[in-house]
Amino acid sequence: MAKEKTFRPKARRPRGFEDRAAHVIRAERALVSAASAVYERWGFEPLETPAFEYADALGKFLPDEDRPNEGVFAMQDDDGQWMALRYDLTAPLARFAAEGFQDLVKPYRRYQFGEVWRNEKPGPGRFRQFVQCDADNVGASGPAADAEMIALAAEVMRAAGLTDSEFVIRVNDRRLLDGVLESLGSADDTRRMRVLRAIDKLDRLGMEGVELLLGKGRKDESGDFTEGAGLDEAGRARVLGFLEASKAGGTRAEVTARLAGSAGETAARAGVEALEEINAILSALGIPEELAVFDPSVVRGLGYYTGPVFETELLATPTYADGSPMQFGSVASGGRYDDLVARFTGQQVPATGFSFGVSRFAAALSALGRLEGADAAPLVIVVAADKAHMADYFAMAAELRAAGLRAEAFTGNGNMGKQLKYADRRDAAFAVICGEEEFASGTAQIKDLKLGAELAESITDRDEWKEQKQQFSVPRSELVSAILTRLSARG
Repeated sequence: MAKEKTFRPKARRPRGFEDRAAHVIRAERALVSAASAVYERWGFEPLETPAFEYADALGKFLPDEDRPNEGVFAMQDDDGQWMALRYDLTAPLARFAAEGFQDLVKPYRRYQFGEVWRNEKPGPGRFRQFVQCDADNVGASGPAADAEMIALAAEVMRAAGLTDSEFVIRVNDRRLLDGVLESLGSADDTRRMRVLRAIDKLDRLGMEGVELLLGKGRKDESGDFTEGAGLDEAGRARVLGFLEASKAGGTRAEVTARLAGSAGETAARAGVEALEEINAILSALGIPEELAVFDPSVVRGLGYYTGPVFETELLATPTYADGSPMQFGSVASGGRYDDLVARFTGQQVPATGFSFGVSRFAAALSALGRLEGADAAPLVIVVAADKAHMADYFAMAAELRAAGLRAEAFTGNGNMGKQLKYADRRDAAFAVICGEEEFASGTAQIKDLKLGAELAESITDRDEWKEQKQQFSVPRSELVSAILTRLSARG
């Protein structure tokens, strides 16, 4: 009888999920730490909500009876109710605010960072699990709260290491676009969405491409056809005229003055007035004109935002190793959403917020070399030269950790050569070597691995090599201070 073959699962990641290496994790932690420090200074309080929410709390991402996993990762609890991993951090905030609304100090200012999950088709740079970092103000209805979010976004960008010339925040008010749609005389939701999507493609397709999408439609290079909004010539001219006026540029005050002249009594009037107040506050806070610009063609959250919206665009262009540019574009966004809490309470609760995807933003900052604090403390490996002295090696490592260094006593197998090779592969700064001779004399050998790597690249003469103090002996009691002194001298 043939022996049954042992099943061995194939080691593989699910599509759309990634393993994050140490340097990526440290970069993301540094970014979250920088942003959180800004939120704390501005008076926002941290909040943590569960990874799972009831599926019906996720709004438009609610699974239907036939497709309970549509858009989200969902499971049915033992009470028959569907739960889903959170799609973003805003829907859980709305649920939290509605659940304890009477007890909240309003406006409620919170920030949160954490994993979110989206059951969508993965692609290049598009993952099903990633980290978001948000700040929101629930209960503040005026444009002042929106202006604060824009200024907050600017400070987060600066805290993350960007200079003012490396990013721009583009601001709009969705009611300006609503005014344009009102002037078209159509309340058809499908047409409305197609007009907004066409406007959103202005930067990518230009006026000609947008005009096609406003009319019968457009065929792209691959031959795929996108059906248009079906506007007549007058309707297309109205939208294109608005876009041309939007792109005319100028100071924030000049843009609002130009918009005020054409707003009339439509919904756009409230949008213009909001931008005027936002401009006054941004100017008072010293936010430069070129840092936060008014751009009425900005479209975000078609069925989500209700007033001011903004997106933060990365102007600096990092490059790949071959010199080709990395395209990041918008790295953060935000705006006003006054209808989300009302889903639970039936009562409209004003809210505005700001959010960025940590992984995407950290990748851009790392590529630019702008992410400060991403490096870990120097690592020291204590070589286990004599297994009989393992307790002493652990004591040395503990002393080094107490001084703020990362340190480990080697616990694997292998002779000294293999242990030093391990230290090199771990990118350790130093190795500490104590054998019988050192224990007998009360000393310790310190091997400066970073200096050794530098010497290996620059020195070919053996005598000159010997003159360098790559490895040196110190009294055992001075082990920690000797390493700290060498690190201090290195800067």
